[in-house]
Amino acid sequence: MSDSSSTSAAPEQWKPSHNPWLIAVVVTLAAFMEVLDTTIVNVSLPHIAGNLSTTYDDATWTLTSYLAANGIVLTISGWLGRVLGRRRYFLICILAFSFSSFLCGIATSLPELIIFRLMQGFFGGGLQPNQQSIILDTFPPAKRGAAFGLTAVATIVAPVIGPTLGGWITDNYSWRWIFFINVPIGVLTTFAVAAVVDDPPWAKKQKSSVDVIGLSLITIGLGCLEVMVDRGEDDDWFGSTFICWMGFLAAVGIIGAIIWLLKAKNPILDLRVLKDRNFAVGTFLMGALGAVLYASAVVVPQFAQQVLGYTATLSGLVLSPGGVLIIILIPFVGKLMNVVQTRYIIAFGFFCMACSMFYSAHLVPTLDFRHLVLYRMSQSGVLAFLFVPISTIAYLTLPARLNGDAAALFSMVRNVLGSLSISGATALITQLRQARQAHIVHWMTPLHEPYNQYLAQTGQVVRDSGVAQSAQQSTALNVLFTDFTKQVAILAYNDAFMIFGILALCVVPFCFLLSPYKGGGKGGAAH
Repeated sequence: MSDSSSTSAAPEQWKPSHNPWLIAVVVTLAAFMEVLDTTIVNVSLPHIAGNLSTTYDDATWTLTSYLAANGIVLTISGWLGRVLGRRRYFLICILAFSFSSFLCGIATSLPELIIFRLMQGFFGGGLQPNQQSIILDTFPPAKRGAAFGLTAVATIVAPVIGPTLGGWITDNYSWRWIFFINVPIGVLTTFAVAAVVDDPPWAKKQKSSVDVIGLSLITIGLGCLEVMVDRGEDDDWFGSTFICWMGFLAAVGIIGAIIWLLKAKNPILDLRVLKDRNFAVGTFLMGALGAVLYASAVVVPQFAQQVLGYTATLSGLVLSPGGVLIIILIPFVGKLMNVVQTRYIIAFGFFCMACSMFYSAHLVPTLDFRHLVLYRMSQSGVLAFLFVPISTIAYLTLPARLNGDAAALFSMVRNVLGSLSISGATALITQLRQARQAHIVHWMTPLHEPYNQYLAQTGQVVRDSGVAQSAQQSTALNVLFTDFTKQVAILAYNDAFMIFGILALCVVPFCFLLSPYKGGGKGGAAH
């Protein structure tokens, strides 16, 4: 592991020309805009499909294209920042992302929208790593915890409020406005970044050769992996030749990229950052956090809409109180880091995450809005004990010259695992529903007395409601089938939350591999 003194004297010699907190707010606004777009589209897909005269299945390519392009660029954003200069690259990303958002809003067909979403993901991928590396260089290690508390608003709160905002805009205006809303924010942020952000000497434009092989392998590996996971459930996984090819190319690309990046003289991404134990473990923990964050942000509104019949706006509102709770808890966690070792806080966070998932695995057909909000708040609140502590300790012992590559890899792992978990969680729910259905249908037979009793009760309710005698039997069976389908879905969601909880518990032991560091120190860590 790098010695703590290797954080380099350069950051102490260079000082930003403007207030560091003003810089943090400006760059976080840009990242917030981009992270919001990873989930704001989800609840609008049925409206997009209907308006563009396509199927819901085809409309999901607007998500796949964005996430695939985003994941690829996240990985190479450190290299692009060196080639173009970090400030210049950041400004290009903001302007191009805003313009791509405008093009998405005026798209007249699904192919157009997919192409513009690819552009959006490509340029949006550079915003989060640049934001993080700018904050790393702007703040000394002793103040990074508080600064990362601000960035948590973009990284954690944006995915939470995305479905709420997207649902409200779609229900009250048009799905096109979920893209148009980025334009004024992008223009404002461009002027603000140009005015207050400076490049330190090590982040200015440098001569760097193009690592064509590394770039190609990363593009093939991450792009095909995202397509495989996102489309696998719809295409019957490895029963599809297309999915088999995507899986093969993903394996070749990712394995080949790792081997190449470790051996190349001037790699497009410097994997030596993983030699630092704090960063390697922190990256793993952030990936786990990203997976749970994005998966739960999709599963909860999906349950609310598909099982409980909520509107897009109401299902989004289930998530909002959790976002407010995170904002309230983050300052408390920042103070806690001064008196408790960071690794203990992180371990506590993952343990509480597991408990919140087990608590959420008590869904019932009569579940009301208040209890659903409480379940989601318990899931969201624990994120405050994870994001800031993990981000702070991950970069603690890294040299400043590696901040760009480290921020790119850190953001890529979080976002790629997060985007894969969105697709994986949806596929998991489908598989669990099929398993539960296969088990329960075994008992739905006239040879099973409880089934006969339930059918008789349903038939009596149908007769009392005045249904014609000729239609009573079919109506009773239809009601029974509707109840059966709903109960199968609820059991599947409960199973999914139990699985999420078990996975969170498995992460806890890894937290103790981190250094025994308390925030608020001079930047050195005990090793």
